[in-house]
Amino acid sequence: MVEIYEGPLNVEEILTRWYNRFKDKNYGAFINFVGIVRDENGIDGLSFDIYEPILKEWFNSWQEKAKEKGAHLLMAHSKGDVPNHKTSYISAVLSPQRKVSLKMIEEFVEDFKANAPIWKYDLIEGKRVYAKERSYEIEGSGLLFEGEKK
Repeated sequence: MVEIYEGPLNVEEILTRWYNRFKDKNYGAFINFVGIVRDENGIDGLSFDIYEPILKEWFNSWQEKAKEKGAHLLMAHSKGDVPNHKTSYISAVLSPQRKVSLKMIEEFVEDFKANAPIWKYDLIEGKRVYAKERSYEIEGSGLLFEGEKK
């Protein structure tokens, strides 16, 4: 399940809702990761653009990996502006045993940072500045120039 929200995430509401939805499903572990925007390098926050069709495809491939291990993935992410000290990203893994969830949350978050189609901008004095030095190139992405073949 992927949830996209405009602006900062309400951590308490999301995690409580997820917990209540799955607490009776016989999972022994509910491991989550909450990403908080840091106040650094003079930014006022971060801003995000998301290409949802590819994000959902990427997430569904992870959900299949989780299913093979008896686990279930959840994710929420912000689009638009998120000020410092607010949350832009939450993910969780539920599984029968903690070892599966602990391993999968680490792998999932690292792959998310490298491959999810989400573009990050710094918010500086009310302007969005592409955070190129902290961005990853998504495999297979790029621009086609006239005359190039696909």
